[in-house]
Amino acid sequence: MGGVGADPVLEVAVLDVREDRGAAFEAAFAEAQSILAASPGYLRHELRRCVERGDRWLLLVWWRDLESHTEGFRGSPAYQRWKSLLHSFYDPFPVVEHYTSVFRGGEGGALP
Repeated sequence: MGGVGADPVLEVAVLDVREDRGAAFEAAFAEAQSILAASPGYLRHELRRCVERGDRWLLLVWWRDLESHTEGFRGSPAYQRWKSLLHSFYDPFPVVEHYTSVFRGGEGGALP
């Protein structure tokens, strides 16, 4: 997977945060994002808050390839720090899925 010129892999996680913990979650994420960004194969990320549900966030992370996330980041000592900062906020624990591009649109299709 993921040779030279290959399309990035998009990690998608819907994060349901325990009631009344949103501000603390965002503060912890502000610290945790530097751990993510330092990981080999990381390209960029976005954290978005749901408009309809104030206790739900969407985490989007673009990786060079699937292994950069599943083996590199998750297998690293830095992931343990990520877990300690963030995993206690989730209820239920999020399902993480990975996607590749099929079609692009808008803004010239300028995605990483």
